[in-house]
Amino acid sequence: MMNFPSFHAAAVAEFHPAPSVDEITATRIRVAKSAPKNAGAIGVPVGTEGDVPSELGLDRATLAAAGFEGKSGQTLVVPRPGQPALVAVGLGADSERDLASLRHAAASFARAGAHYGHLAFALPALRDVSLAHVAQAAVEGALLARYRYRPLKRKTEQEPPLEELTIVSSAGEDEVKRGIDRGRITARATELARDLSNAPATLLTARHMAEIAKVVADASGLEIEVFDEKKLAELGCGGMLGVNAGSSEPPRLIKLTYRPKADGKGAGRISLIGKGIMYDSGGISLKPNDLVHAAMKTDMSGAAAILGAMSALSALGCKNAVTGYLMCTDNMPGGNAMRLGDVLTARGGKTVEVLNTDAEGRLVMMDGLVLATEESPPPQAIIDIATLTGACERALGNDNAGIMGNHQGLIDQLKAAADTTDETIWQFPLDRRLRKELDSEVADIKNIGGPLAGQITAALFLEEFVNGLPWAHIDIAGTSRVETDKTWRSKGATGFGTRLLIDFLMDFKAPEQPKAKVKN
Repeated sequence: MMNFPSFHAAAVAEFHPAPSVDEITATRIRVAKSAPKNAGAIGVPVGTEGDVPSELGLDRATLAAAGFEGKSGQTLVVPRPGQPALVAVGLGADSERDLASLRHAAASFARAGAHYGHLAFALPALRDVSLAHVAQAAVEGALLARYRYRPLKRKTEQEPPLEELTIVSSAGEDEVKRGIDRGRITARATELARDLSNAPATLLTARHMAEIAKVVADASGLEIEVFDEKKLAELGCGGMLGVNAGSSEPPRLIKLTYRPKADGKGAGRISLIGKGIMYDSGGISLKPNDLVHAAMKTDMSGAAAILGAMSALSALGCKNAVTGYLMCTDNMPGGNAMRLGDVLTARGGKTVEVLNTDAEGRLVMMDGLVLATEESPPPQAIIDIATLTGACERALGNDNAGIMGNHQGLIDQLKAAADTTDETIWQFPLDRRLRKELDSEVADIKNIGGPLAGQITAALFLEEFVNGLPWAHIDIAGTSRVETDKTWRSKGATGFGTRLLIDFLMDFKAPEQPKAKVKN
C-alpha cells in the first residue's frame, strides 16, 4: 500500500484554516467481497441494457416505472428497513461505459448518499479496462463528489463527511487495492488544489501560499525555494513586479523541484509554470462591478493545480524530474499600480508594452517561462496552466479547457491524460498569422492582441518566452470553477488540471526532435 504523507490544519492554521484534505486523508477505504451491514447505502451500477444486478432485487420494468432507465448519472434510492439503502446508479449504454462514465456514476452515488458517513459501491467491470483503473475512477468520483470547503461554515449546517468507503469486488483484490491507493492520492491532491482556490484572498495571500507550499513540500519530498520581491528584482522579473506594484501584499515566486529517487534511463525533465494571481481586480483596467469579482480569488487555480499535482509525485513513484514555478501575486489598482502604456522588462530582457492591466496573467508567467528555459540541462517539455482568458471560456464553456502549443506530440500526450482523467481539453490552432496583432510601436511586444481570438493571441504571447523548447499552454479559465455540483466537480473550485498533470507526468515521454508539426 502506498503511503501518502499528510499535513494537518495545525501546521498551516495561521495561514489557511482547516484544509478539508484532512477529511479525505481520514476517509477509510477498503475492499470487500460483499457490502458491510453497517454501510448507510450501497451503490449498485445499472446500465440501460442487459440484466439488472440481482442484489438490487428489482427488475427493469419496476425500475422504469420509478423513472430509472440506467442513463449515465441517474440514481434511484431504494430504502430497506433495518438494512443499508440500495441506490441504483446509471452507467449508460454499453457503448458509453468508460472510466469517465464510471467516475460520474460513483460521484452521483456519493451525492445521493450525502447524509451517510459510510458508503459501499459495487465495482462494475469495464471492457478492456484493468480493475486497478476501475477502482481508481470509482474512488476519485466518490471522494471528489463529497468535497465541500468547510472551514468557514458552522458545523451544525454541514452534511457529514465521508468517513468510510467500501469498494465491493469479488475479484482481483490486490489489483483493486492498488487502484484504491492511487485514487486516494489523486483525489487528495485535487482536494488540496480546491482548498487553496476556494480560500478567501484575505486568508491566502502570496506569502501564505509560500508558507503552505513549504509544509506541502516537506511532507511530499519536494525541494522548495521562495523568491521575495528583492530576489525577484535581482532576477529581473519585471512582469511579476509590474503586476504586483498596486498591491499592499508582496509577491512570491515559489519554485518546487521533484527529483526521482533514482534517475533511470530515459527519465524525463518537465517544467510547469502556474498562474498564481491570488486576487485579480483587473488593476487599472478594473473588472465590471458584478459577481465576477467574487470568483477572482480562484485566479490562482493554475498554481494550485501544480502544487497539488507535485504533492503526489513521490507517493506515486514518478520516474520523471519535475520543476514547478508558482507565480503568485495580487493584481490591484493601488496608487503605484502599473498603467496602460507602461513598459515592463521580462526576465531575459524582452520589453512588453502594457495595454490592458487585466491581461496580467501572461505578464507573470513570462518570467516563469524564461526561468524554465534557463534550467541546466533544459527541460524536455514546458507546460503552463492558467485561468488566462475569458475568450477561452466563452468558446468552450465550463466543461473543456483549451490547449495550444508548438509541439503536437507533446499536446497529444496531454490530450491522452485529459481523456483518462476526464479533465477534457480542446485544441485551438496556434495560428501565427495573428502574431502581428502583438506588435508594439514602443516595445518588443504588447500584452494584448485584437478583440477576436483572445485565447490564441494570449498563447502566441507566451510562446515568445519559451526559446523554441517543446511547450504547451492549458487555459482553464472556464473549468476552474463551477456554480453547481456537476459529475465529480463540486460547486466552487474544481481543482481542474491536478489529475491531468499527475497522469501526464507519470507517463511522460520526451518529445521527439525536431518539433512535430502542430495541427492548425
